[in-house]
Amino acid sequence: MKKPNLWGYLAALKDPTLRPMAIQVALVVGTVLFLINHGAALMQGKMTLGRWASALLTYGVPYAVNIHGQYVMQQRQ
Repeated sequence: MKKPNLWGYLAALKDPTLRPMAIQVALVVGTVLFLINHGAALMQGKMTLGRWASALLTYGVPYAVNIHGQYVMQQRQ
């Protein structure tokens, strides 16, 4: 069993075979989190630049976590 490493994980972030599922997860989970964390501000027209930056992370984190899970599973097989 290969041990996962940082450089392999960073390369996996762009892996076209892992990307479709990670995008789907990011869209679903990211949207739920976006609505929880920023929905009221969006509806009130109070989205600041900082909130939009945070919103990007709201989608980026589930993407990165999903890629990590897929990458670790590949390394274990």
